[in-house]
Amino acid sequence: MTTEELIALSERCLMQTYKRFPVVLTRGLGVHVWDNDGKSYLDLVAGIAVCALGHSHPSVVETIKRQAETLTHVSNFFHIEPQILLARFLVENSPFDKVFFCNSGAEANEAAIKLARKYASENMGGKYELIAMQESFHGRTLATVTATGQERFHAGFAPLLEGFRHVPYNDLAALESAIADKTCGVLVEPIQGESGVVIPAPGYLQGIRRICDERGLLMIVDEVQTGIGRTGTLFACEQEDVAPDMITIAKALGNGFPIGALLATDRIAAAFVPGCHGSTFGGNPLATAVGLTVLETILAEGVLENCRRVGDYFLKRLGELKEKHPRIREVRGRGLILAVELTEPGAELVLECMKRGLLINCTNGNVLRFVPPLILTRADVDKAVEILDAALEER
Repeated sequence: MTTEELIALSERCLMQTYKRFPVVLTRGLGVHVWDNDGKSYLDLVAGIAVCALGHSHPSVVETIKRQAETLTHVSNFFHIEPQILLARFLVENSPFDKVFFCNSGAEANEAAIKLARKYASENMGGKYELIAMQESFHGRTLATVTATGQERFHAGFAPLLEGFRHVPYNDLAALESAIADKTCGVLVEPIQGESGVVIPAPGYLQGIRRICDERGLLMIVDEVQTGIGRTGTLFACEQEDVAPDMITIAKALGNGFPIGALLATDRIAAAFVPGCHGSTFGGNPLATAVGLTVLETILAEGVLENCRRVGDYFLKRLGELKEKHPRIREVRGRGLILAVELTEPGAELVLECMKRGLLINCTNGNVLRFVPPLILTRADVDKAVEILDAALEER
């Protein structure tokens, strides 16, 4: 079918929950994708921080083939070898003791909210409120959209769930002041990706850990976007030497295959007993086999080191663009989650870059977000900056 026919069919048959670009992507390899008309693009979106190893990575492809021929799905009524092995890998490479598998970041955060309430109901006198951050993003389920600190995601879904308070991000005093009799925990992103790659001051996560320890609260870190190497370490909170009570991951864990996970300490995880939570597809053999391959590849092939090295170079090159173009207000980033904040809306600039063969993302209206595959090279960065420079000149 032609691109025009496919887009028309999409508009006729799909619920219009996304404002899609007029492009049909059909193939990907490494850091590039191709559309239905054969045009290639340098992909710095990577499925929104998902394809950490790039598109069609040979190890991931081989694992999908092998596992699909062996065992795709069975119920969690049974023990599942790839699930067990992936759980062991996560436990051995983190400060956590137990893992719950699901299918997405929203589901992982939903599980964290439920576990926090379940633990608190049994061990904290029935407390149930969570403090989350303004401008945060935690997912699209009713609980996670309530936890999300952005009004635009709440519109039309009232009444939202009871039990969430929001305080300014990067403000420990405001957090401490918001703690009330029913507060059981704090939910925070180490970097707010959806609201424009907002990076808190050094010591912020350590401050939350201290407050939680002093007040007897649970600390939940949402690493759906920053986890699995995005910032140059397996988890972003490692960089502040912080061990939360729970952490959520998804996105890059499956390199495009749907999988999410909640990790928790033994003390907290004990509140989940048979029958109180579950997921039909969560932790199925195919998803967990892929997840294990992704993690093993990231650690074995120097992907974290590449992320740090190329991320530093990318930030430097974006800084050079800022000196040249007054419409750039600020550049910021850590590892390979970076942003260019503009003095004006960025949607047209995204389209101009797409015309020139570069896929980027605009979030929060005026922030260009870059979350490319972690296998990006300096040459790829140079090409991206060249296109972005030309697009800025054009406009």
